[in-house]
Amino acid sequence: MSTPASTTSNIVELQATDLPAHCPNPAMPLWSSHPRVFLDLSHGGTATCSYCGTQYKLAPGVVLKAH
Repeated sequence: MSTPASTTSNIVELQATDLPAHCPNPAMPLWSSHPRVFLDLSHGGTATCSYCGTQYKLAPGVVLKAH
């Protein structure tokens, strides 16, 4: 996962190259780590981490591809 495009106010905007999305993300400091959680963005393009509350959303124009 590359470094997310932007992080503001606990909202992380994800590009297609950041998928599959997980938290903690590479931009987070080591001290704030928790077990890795994969995020389901298929319902409206947003997800919230159940550990830390960080919100993730797809950047405008990013489309999820079916597997």
